[in-house]
Amino acid sequence: MTEITRPDPGATGKYGDFEGLRERAATLRREGLSRRQIRDRLHVDNNDILNRLLEGGPAPEWTRRPHAKDGLRERARELRLQGLTYDRIQLELGCSKSSISLWVRDLPKPERQRSREEASAIAKRGWAAELGRREEERQRVKQAATREVGTLSDRELFLLGVGLYWSEGAKAKPHRPQERVDFVNSDPDMIKVYLAWLRLLGVPLERIRFHVHIHESADVRAAEDFWADLTGADITAFGKTTLKRHNPRTNRKNVGDRYHGCLLVRVLRGAELYRRIEGAWYGIVLSAHRSDR
Repeated sequence: MTEITRPDPGATGKYGDFEGLRERAATLRREGLSRRQIRDRLHVDNNDILNRLLEGGPAPEWTRRPHAKDGLRERARELRLQGLTYDRIQLELGCSKSSISLWVRDLPKPERQRSREEASAIAKRGWAAELGRREEERQRVKQAATREVGTLSDRELFLLGVGLYWSEGAKAKPHRPQERVDFVNSDPDMIKVYLAWLRLLGVPLERIRFHVHIHESADVRAAEDFWADLTGADITAFGKTTLKRHNPRTNRKNVGDRYHGCLLVRVLRGAELYRRIEGAWYGIVLSAHRSDR
């Protein structure tokens, strides 16, 4: 770093009388001149020399730039002295909490106006109202989507059923080339749509068998009655119920009156139907690839 050398007061030349220049600079500063005005008045074109001449002298008030947030700062301090919290000051002024904290941290903290229990109760009421608004919006979107579907054509139901089966139904594997039409699900509405699809395909009820799969700790009889009512099938269409062994170390969530296990829907002599389903699915795949979406 280059060392700045003070001018020699006894030297000759432009800055020879340094102390005289310093006194003149101080006088001009007291008169309210800016650095630029003093530099031009004294013909000092060296900034280092100008800094030395003005060292220790305060700048004129008019040359100081005002702070943009001075007004906000004063208002924040007034509100804090009135007992407002950071949150309420932020709502009032629209500035950040970090700025408010810097502006008012030397002021006494306002006394708590509510107990913790009262504040918690207020927060819970506010959150309950927010949850209510969210639920209303959720239901609005669902209802709009329901109306948008309208009435399904036979073709739409056919394509929907193919996709449904290929997602949830049994499929032939290289290690198990069985062409069996088995569909299992726990969602009653899914079962309803699937049965409507089988009726569309002309599968008679006599070729359909049902099997309930449920945990042994559940109400097995109630589940069997539930699925029988849902399908409208005769009790003779239901095979033996499969009980899943309960692991006491597992904390099951699917419990209670709304738990009915899963229902397996099997189409007897379904090899040809399986081939139709598989072919239709690959037709959907090819069409989706060809379409420019």
